Amino acid sequence: RNVGRSGWHIDGTFQMRPFQYQTMFFPSVVEGGDTHFMPLHELYESLPKETQQRYDRLWMATDRRQQAPVHPLVYQHPFRNETTMLFHCGKPFVSGWFQDDEGGCSEDGSQRATVNTDKLLPSLPIQSEIARHVASKMDELGLVMKWQPGDFMINDNLGLAHYASDGTQEDPSMVGLRILHRTTIVGGSETIPQKADGRQSFVTF
Repeated sequence: RNVGRSGWHIDGTFQMRPFQYQTMFFPSVVEGGDTHFMPLHELYESLPKETQQRYDRLWMATDRRQQAPVHPLVYQHPFRNETTMLFHCGKPFVSGWFQDDEGGCSEDGSQRATVNTDKLLPSLPIQSEIARHVASKMDELGLVMKWQPGDFMINDNLGLAHYASDGTQEDPSMVGLRILHRTTIVGGSETIPQKADGRQSFVTF
């Protein structure tokens, strides 16, 4: 129950390399068993500049366990050379958010942001804010896939967030059986999220 209903997300945020692609095949569907998708580059570009700047400084801590990855909320898509986003709005999947401190120096002596891992911001306010932004842009930017039997999709998981509709959780004895065959594909080291300034996802100890 509640599979895919914890919140807007991309798949595999618990890994250093979130899934690059996923395939979805539906041998059987039910009325209302739709999946909602949101293109992340377009979502980011639609945000107010001050929100973009604030999001550029945020890093998502994925878990409270040791060596869990910390990902930038905003980074560069590894293949499309454009800004994308990485988040999970489900409560169990994020322990909090770190934020950049201005300061520190790169090798050439220029100023470079560094992540303040001493202060963990609470997870829910930022998750809820992102979910509100997605909801507000759904009519303009989003896609609702109303699956038909035999539908097959290849999803750019690094460029599209998704969320299962309420209808995916209905009692099969009442509405029938929704069957999804899903394959998730992990990319190479190039899919480790990396910001425009070269900083990548990391683990805390």
